[in-house]
Amino acid sequence: MRRNIRESFSLYSLLLSIAFVFTAFLPTTAQVSSPSQLHDPWAGGLNSCQFCNIDINLDGTNDLLIFDRHGNRILPYLQTGWGFRPAPETACLFPDLHDWVITSDYNCDGKMDLFTYSLGGVRIFQNTSDTSLKFTLVTDMLTSYYYNGYVGILVTPVDYPAIADIDGDGDLDLLTFFGLGSYIEYHKNLSIEKYGNCDSLDFRLADHCWGNFKESEGSNRISLGIVCPYKYSGEFSCAGTAPDDPPKHTGSTILATDLNGDGVKDLLLGDVDFPALISLINGGTLDSANMISMDTLYPSHDVPVNLFSFPAASMADMDRDGITDLLVSPFDPNLTLSENRKSIWYYKNYGTNGHPDFRFVTNELFQQDMLDFGSASYPVLFDLDGDGQVDLLTGSYGAWDSSWYDQGILHSTYTGTVTWFRNTGNTFDFVTADLGSIASLSLRGVYPAFGDITGDGYPDMVLGNSDGTLLFFANSGVSHDTPAFLPPVFKYMGIDAGDYSAPQLFDLDNDGLTDLIIGERSGNLNFYRNTGTLTNPVFTFVTDSLGKINVTNPALSYYGYSTPCFFRDSHEKTWLVVGSEEGKISCYQDIDNNLSGAFSLSDSLPEILGISTLPESIGWRTAPAIGHITGQENMDLITGNFSGGLNYFSSHTKPGVISSAPAVLKPDFMFSVYPNPASSFFRISLGHSDSATDLQVDIFNITGMKVFSDRFSDGKAIEISSLTNGIYLVRISGDKSGPVVKPLVIVH
Repeated sequence: MRRNIRESFSLYSLLLSIAFVFTAFLPTTAQVSSPSQLHDPWAGGLNSCQFCNIDINLDGTNDLLIFDRHGNRILPYLQTGWGFRPAPETACLFPDLHDWVITSDYNCDGKMDLFTYSLGGVRIFQNTSDTSLKFTLVTDMLTSYYYNGYVGILVTPVDYPAIADIDGDGDLDLLTFFGLGSYIEYHKNLSIEKYGNCDSLDFRLADHCWGNFKESEGSNRISLGIVCPYKYSGEFSCAGTAPDDPPKHTGSTILATDLNGDGVKDLLLGDVDFPALISLINGGTLDSANMISMDTLYPSHDVPVNLFSFPAASMADMDRDGITDLLVSPFDPNLTLSENRKSIWYYKNYGTNGHPDFRFVTNELFQQDMLDFGSASYPVLFDLDGDGQVDLLTGSYGAWDSSWYDQGILHSTYTGTVTWFRNTGNTFDFVTADLGSIASLSLRGVYPAFGDITGDGYPDMVLGNSDGTLLFFANSGVSHDTPAFLPPVFKYMGIDAGDYSAPQLFDLDNDGLTDLIIGERSGNLNFYRNTGTLTNPVFTFVTDSLGKINVTNPALSYYGYSTPCFFRDSHEKTWLVVGSEEGKISCYQDIDNNLSGAFSLSDSLPEILGISTLPESIGWRTAPAIGHITGQENMDLITGNFSGGLNYFSSHTKPGVISSAPAVLKPDFMFSVYPNPASSFFRISLGHSDSATDLQVDIFNITGMKVFSDRFSDGKAIEISSLTNGIYLVRISGDKSGPVVKPLVIVH
């Protein structure tokens, strides 16, 4: 009896392995629906953005500046007759910006100036454009008269101030939360009062508790009608000190605008760790603000903002109607808390500038037109289907999945996947958003590498991830056109290169065997030489300082996040390009016959690509992939970055991208099939998922033929007595979800 049980278990395990192989051959119509070409695929992704109108090309119309604080990326867009088009070539016209930016015309010359974060304060650049866009630094630290003298206005990197004419006198004032939070300081500009014009920046602290409200020390709760803990004597001077137990709350965003047409500034507030936008209505006057009511789920008359985490509201005219619209995106500096795929909420203003009526349009403005994989995209160029053209495969840190609170602390989960786009000659066509069913493993920092390391003529996959180990996905060898990977081998060969392993498979020593190079968070490169055979690889550690390279910039970060990509040119000379935490792509030469020495930095990468120059920084945590995509004369470079998108650098025309990638079912949506093996019936359970609606269940036999189809019902018994013994695949899919497949063994 024990022998029979053991044989049955072995047979079942074999059938499960076969099931994983044949998963790849299921009909793909459910995976791709209504293919469409992306308008702006290579824009680089968006995560945590602010939006500002500014005339970039000086044609008299307002263009758009998008600033993504996840990478301090400056993304200019020019106004056209139909909308906006990206103009990355103009990004170099802007000064270095970080953390936040606001455009406003402080000197009334009709040109938008720049207000941005300084070290604990506000930096200002005057727009001095003549025949081209130009800026001149006015001050590194905006000051205000506090008590007895001028000091820098304190604005933390996690606070987004309001720059607006609060008192209606024609010059720009400033609102910002007190350094420890809770109360808003009003810094009045005295330019009009003192000089009779608006071109000066002469501020005084006019109110410690503007609006007579308080934000809770530990949440986004607002209290109206508070008694200010500060005592005043005179118009601008203040006597007294802070209370014995000062407020302790930092991290808020402010937008000051008139929401109800009464001529005084109301507020839209976002708060750290919370998803809602709160409106406060000002029932006071131009000289004495007093918040009298609030909407804690703004805009409650339409679709309220629900955006993890820390929403920041911006206003810009998005449709050339002269009326400013509302845009909301996360402001959280924490890279692993916010929604990162549908993080641009756009509300069109159907009212006026003085009395807006914001109505929801989309939560993925611009993102829907570009390749965006969430956070930290890792592109790889490899001919996966063996047709002679390199395909595009992209791993990622992960797409935001969900957020929750544990003892008041916000946590978020992300799911990393590998997406495959097939090269069809002039476009990259979407194939799958979850190559190898990696989503079900709930990994972060998924970094793929491909190569035939088992010598059977079929490409295998090695996967790096956040814990520094590797997963090995052997190719079953069933088909050249569509790889079918067997279940993964975890902690492959016991290798642990350090956190955020970034592998590449490449014959570095030119001995005919594929070697393994691994980047990591520490910024160095690890080299594992293949000391095995063509059919039995053995990766043996050689060094953790390959080329004596470390891309960490200690002035900016403790880490380097090295991402290596070795390649050979037409003369068989070996080169290396490597990405980094600070956003640079570095190029190295002097590699051949020098694997134990120091590689040399090279400035030849633009020449290799046939272009004049490359940006100094392309966003944080860049990852390069280089190869011949559009021609053989020069190479093409695709780079990933922490905002989750891709940039393309080449002398050739950029290929289009056909994409209709469905949303991958979340890990908590993974279903179970029981009993399994089954005889006359089986059931499906979705566990604790809250999305078990509008789904369909299909059953396929081992040849890929559909033998059963019905709408889904959680826990319902599905009769299978008419089906013959064998292995089947159960698939659940929906209109808003990608397919998820599980094997089922039927034994009558």
